[in-house]
Amino acid sequence: MHKKGFTLIELLIVIAIIGILSTLAVAALGSARVRMRDSQRLADLGQFQNALEIYYNQHSAYPLDTNVILGSTNFACLSSVTGFGPSGCTEAILPQINPDIKAGFNYVYNGAKGSYAITAKLEGKAGDLSGAVQQTPNGLTKTTQ
Repeated sequence: MHKKGFTLIELLIVIAIIGILSTLAVAALGSARVRMRDSQRLADLGQFQNALEIYYNQHSAYPLDTNVILGSTNFACLSSVTGFGPSGCTEAILPQINPDIKAGFNYVYNGAKGSYAITAKLEGKAGDLSGAVQQTPNGLTKTTQ
């Protein structure tokens, strides 16, 4: 008489293989999330640059704010009239500035009449960029912060 079924060793081997595969999947998912957040940061910086160029074309200057955390309560909107302000600002160029998607990674704006810099931090590597990056009227560069 032959018994049908799996032996204990066969079951343990299958469980070990499933465990290894699930560990690899979780690790790959984590790095994909980092890449997604960094891509969003770079897209946000490009959007900020476009909005600031519109503001500059209207006023021949950039907003004169310093050490502004974009997306915070008082700096959640870019108005063509007053510059950065709270949500619901009038004549908005950029009606909603969302804070960075991960706590501790802020967009910090420093502006002068003819220039500005927005600094951000990447979690991983995006092309040849990593760590702290800076958006200026001249484009996106890596900083030494």
